[in-house]
Amino acid sequence: MNHLPLIIKREYLTKVRNKSFIIMTFLSPFIFVGIFALVAYLSSLNNDTVRKISVLDESGLFADEFNSTPHTQYTLLHNVSLEEAKQTAENKEMYGLLYIPKTESLEALSKKITFYSEDSPSLSMMGDINDMLETKVNTLKLKEAGIDSETIKSLRINISANQETFKGKETSKLGSGLKLAFGGAAGYLLFMFIIIYGNMIMRSVIEEKTSRVIEVIISSVKPRLLLLGKIFGTTLAGITQFLVWVVLILVLMTVVTSVFGIDPATASPSQQIVENSVDGGTQQILHDVMLEINNLPITNLIVMFILFFVGGYLLYASLYASVGAAVDSETDTQQFMMPILMPLILAVYVGFFTVIDNPHGTVSQVFSYIPFTSPVVMLMRIPFGVPIWQQIISVVILFATFGGMVWFAAKIYRVGILMYGKKPTYKEIFKWLKY
Repeated sequence: MNHLPLIIKREYLTKVRNKSFIIMTFLSPFIFVGIFALVAYLSSLNNDTVRKISVLDESGLFADEFNSTPHTQYTLLHNVSLEEAKQTAENKEMYGLLYIPKTESLEALSKKITFYSEDSPSLSMMGDINDMLETKVNTLKLKEAGIDSETIKSLRINISANQETFKGKETSKLGSGLKLAFGGAAGYLLFMFIIIYGNMIMRSVIEEKTSRVIEVIISSVKPRLLLLGKIFGTTLAGITQFLVWVVLILVLMTVVTSVFGIDPATASPSQQIVENSVDGGTQQILHDVMLEINNLPITNLIVMFILFFVGGYLLYASLYASVGAAVDSETDTQQFMMPILMPLILAVYVGFFTVIDNPHGTVSQVFSYIPFTSPVVMLMRIPFGVPIWQQIISVVILFATFGGMVWFAAKIYRVGILMYGKKPTYKEIFKWLKY
């Protein structure tokens, strides 16, 4: 085992001193922040656009309903025909023309209102117009029936049922959303880490194998130690790069948002909706968010994130290393990559489509124990409250499987690193396990 620290050190230094590694470590945050800044800037330009809409209301029922906003301006047309209104709107390059005909009944009117435009109009804008028209028509319909709409509004009671566990812990819909966000982010982060740095280990093995350096190394080091050294060394290099990315992105995001005055909220397509909700109760929303964050099992999340992150990555890294040892080039790895990626992809789908619906259901629980899917699925379940004993069992199974997978991968590694010129089949790889 004395050789293991040396191998880890060699792998780590080889990776972090590589020019492409250094360039991507410092260039990637700039690219990420640059894309963010560009999206935010383009979104701000889009939000500054003023849509001018002509309104031809032949019914005379909506004269006082169209109130212009900084982003939408309404112009009421009078004493013109529909064709004249369409031509005027087109000549003046208006965003569109809203035509409200005069009909015999409100039911007929609801089917005859038309919005004319050069291109397909914004879905959010059409939704606002339809809501406004629908509210007005329903109010008029109530008046026709002799019902006072204001009285109905005053008598209407909105119910939002409180959520609480049997032990007296308050929960809410907002809390469920935050739990899903935390779990989804953790699972997706692990998924991307495995893909990026698993491929790095595989390429490293292929490079050493094709350069015949491995023949010299293997003469003094056991294949199992060499495999573990490559996995741990590359893992440390990946963690180093990841930490540098986090620090640089935080610094660059702070600089970009302060120097260029870019508001992150402008990158959201639903900015106006968010602004309206914030105006209606900023303090209440912030209070609810902080309450739900405090209710999250933060310590449990951090500890288990580290354990599942490390265990899941080591498990898949051993598989990537064995694939690299079995082939001579990256093009030959395609036939072996699908069995590795399928459990990962399955874990993501199970996490997002079953944990969301029922985090404590049978499917979610089963896949949170299977070692090839548990790092993603269990991380997504933990925010919803998973008993500690279940988490411990899942971690133990994960690391035990990693130990067995290292033995499995070392068998392939021992034979594969000395095989050249022939792409192995699954049958041949199975034979290597018997040597």
